[in-house]
Amino acid sequence: MSSIIIFTSIILLISPISISSPLAATDGGDDDNLTVYEAIESYGFPKGILPIGVTGYELDKSTGGFKAFFNGTCSFSLEGTYDLKYKSTISGIISKGRLTNLTGVSVKVFFFWLNIVEVYTSEEELGFSVGIASAGFPIDNFEMCPQCGCGMDCNGVGVSEGKQVRKNRAERFVSSF
Repeated sequence: MSSIIIFTSIILLISPISISSPLAATDGGDDDNLTVYEAIESYGFPKGILPIGVTGYELDKSTGGFKAFFNGTCSFSLEGTYDLKYKSTISGIISKGRLTNLTGVSVKVFFFWLNIVEVYTSEEELGFSVGIASAGFPIDNFEMCPQCGCGMDCNGVGVSEGKQVRKNRAERFVSSF
């Protein structure tokens, strides 16, 4: 019996144990206490690419693996132009100015729901790709976070931690060909 306890103790001592909270980054760096919004801003993205209500996130800084969690699905419309839907978990690979292999976010274009697979920044623009088509928007349109259910216009007042915000200017998705 004592040899089993000793063996188990040795295994536990030499095994790398990684316990992480979904509310913080998972690699033990200095900025483990960043909110998800601060974390994405550290990669050059505006916080408004995520709606209000993220309950936690995981970030592996060595691989760029990123996950954000919501209490359920989150849907909203931006000025009646685009309908967006976030699943309860979204994930992708994040690097400076680029979020690739994105899953869990879709946009309604005409009558079809298309998965947004990549988000990227270039100068003063934020681009979204659905594979064969992409669209760019002024990056300052994403200074404020939308809210599930009502986007940027909840009860006639824009939302961002209780502050009124201006409306976004939207452009239609265009072919990348």
